[in-house]
Amino acid sequence: MDQEHLRLLSIFHYVVAGIIALFSCFPIIHLIVGIVWFVAPAAMSGGHGPPLLFGLLFTLIPAMMILAGWGLAVVVLLAGRSLARRRHYTFCLVVAAISCLFMPFGTVLGVFTILVLNRPSVKALFGVGAVGPPSGP
Repeated sequence: MDQEHLRLLSIFHYVVAGIIALFSCFPIIHLIVGIVWFVAPAAMSGGHGPPLLFGLLFTLIPAMMILAGWGLAVVVLLAGRSLARRRHYTFCLVVAAISCLFMPFGTVLGVFTILVLNRPSVKALFGVGAVGPPSGP
């Protein structure tokens, strides 16, 4: 049963990574506007273009948003691959917690991933042993 849950979680990680990558493309419109403002400010308003600061902001902020979104998509994709291979337990757990920020799909996926990864039988599949208190002297 745990193997099936991990297989399904892996597939859902791939799907959510694709959705995140798609949604991360939305700021491309702002990026294009920012590039036009930055390159040809007079063309935007008939000779009285906005200051170059607007062009710079409309270029840098969307670029950072796009790169951050694509980075998150890659990390979620790598977590899905790690789940399928039963490797990098801590990485998968951290990505599950981070993906909870991407509502609603990432939240559902993150919560279910955390629940499944916290099972002792799944920890055994990953080779993560139970850490107990240190032995006496």
